Amino acid sequence: MRIAFLTAPEGVEQVELTEPWQAALAAGHDPVLVSTESGQVQAFHHLDKADTFTVDEVVEDVSAESFGGLVLPGGVANPDFLRMNDKAVAFVKDFFEQGRPVAAICHAPWTLVEADVVRDRHLTSWPSLRTDILNAGGTWVDEQVKICDHGANKLVTSRKPDDLKAFCEAFLDVFEEEAAGR
Repeated sequence: MRIAFLTAPEGVEQVELTEPWQAALAAGHDPVLVSTESGQVQAFHHLDKADTFTVDEVVEDVSAESFGGLVLPGGVANPDFLRMNDKAVAFVKDFFEQGRPVAAICHAPWTLVEADVVRDRHLTSWPSLRTDILNAGGTWVDEQVKICDHGANKLVTSRKPDDLKAFCEAFLDVFEEEAAGR
């Protein structure tokens, strides 16, 4: 399965990109780094610059149709930038409209809120997003990983880097189940 990993050009939490990426590779999937600009993505360890990663595809040149699923890594600046980019928001919303699975961790649900796809959904996130999710019509839970199937697609969410092992296992299970059903 081709899996889109959508990030802004700067601000993604490195471990929330690299661990799910490696988990996808180890499971035999094809992860693709999608961003709003070509070139490099500057990752961070919290507030400190970390490594850079080469962008594979630019969001304005792709659609959800060419991917089996979407992973949204966190980092505070990353989803804040993405939610201000109309093409990135439309790309995310397209996965929901097409019934394709989505996984988001930490601050990444900010982009989901902007795409107006959390209404009547159950999800978790970094605790500071709780009010945003509630105001957008979602139900926020404080759990290591939450799988929600109250919609056209399955949504997998987790709170923070400490949840990455459970997050990776859950999204891979959901994505593989969806791939088998297509």
